[in-house]
Amino acid sequence: MGNVPSAVKHCLSYQQLLREHLWIADSVPGALDPAQEASPLSGLPEYVKIVEVGPRDGLQNEKVIVPTDIKIEFINQLSQTGLSVIEVTSFVSSKWVPQMADHTEVMKGIRQYPGVRYPVLTPNLQGFHRAVAAGATEISVFGAASESFSKKNINCSIEESMEKFEEVVKSARHLNIPARGYVSCALGCPYEGSITPQKVTEVSKRLYGMGCYEISLGDTIGVGTPGSMRRMLESVIKEIPPTALAVHCHDTYGQALANI
Repeated sequence: MGNVPSAVKHCLSYQQLLREHLWIADSVPGALDPAQEASPLSGLPEYVKIVEVGPRDGLQNEKVIVPTDIKIEFINQLSQTGLSVIEVTSFVSSKWVPQMADHTEVMKGIRQYPGVRYPVLTPNLQGFHRAVAAGATEISVFGAASESFSKKNINCSIEESMEKFEEVVKSARHLNIPARGYVSCALGCPYEGSITPQKVTEVSKRLYGMGCYEISLGDTIGVGTPGSMRRMLESVIKEIPPTALAVHCHDTYGQALANI
């Protein structure tokens, strides 16, 4: 597996992948027939909601700074595709995410089309107030199910992040601004390896309980399989209605569509 971190290798062990791919379960000795494992998750939904995060998540790690006018044009063109939700930018410190330094200019510069929502990421109260001043009418907070990832990504523990998010979501509620919650590393962490469904459920429940109307469960490093996705969702659904859940799947190892 080349230079893949050891924690990721653990998530992607051959035996684990073999067990978790439901469509090859018949080839595994002693495996149950997929038909015997029917659950409330089986079947197709009546519709699929797509939250486009390209302008924020897609650009934030690019080394070359994308000009502000290009970002604005990118979002304006996305608005004409039929998408109903486009995450515009992130109101974070330019010290940590230089690509998002022009968040205010981008938020003020886009054309907001009827029927399209334009949320922004706000990690703390300072970012929230800047976002509101720039015209944001919906926000998101970004947590993690991995203690190590939380400390390296947002410089605080999971518990400390929840306390910050509670302040943001409370302030948003007072202004009638909807808040959405992200849980990263829902299926694996680059530092800790596998993450238990119970930990994902715990963090998701905190975000939902504080007022986030929807929780997006992210396979941040793309190590999930249909089996691990299913187990994680079955755990989270015990605490949060399926209608309040979304998934964010990376295709690092070609599993994104299968996991969805």
